[in-house]
Amino acid sequence: MAWTWRFEAADGSEVAPAVEPEEFTTQGDAESWIGEVWKELLDGGAERVTLFEDGSEIYPMSLRAATEA
Repeated sequence: MAWTWRFEAADGSEVAPAVEPEEFTTQGDAESWIGEVWKELLDGGAERVTLFEDGSEIYPMSLRAATEA
């Protein structure tokens, strides 16, 4: 299984991430990585991310919401 992230601007268009991700072998690894780099991604123009498992969408998430928590 491969877990990957898609990065989106506020308007929903796909953007290049400020930190280049890898392909993760577990959901936990993918989520840990996003937890470590979300601020850099947000500063680089990504407002939202979507997690995929082998090309199937698992869930979208706002990076902006993390700053409001």
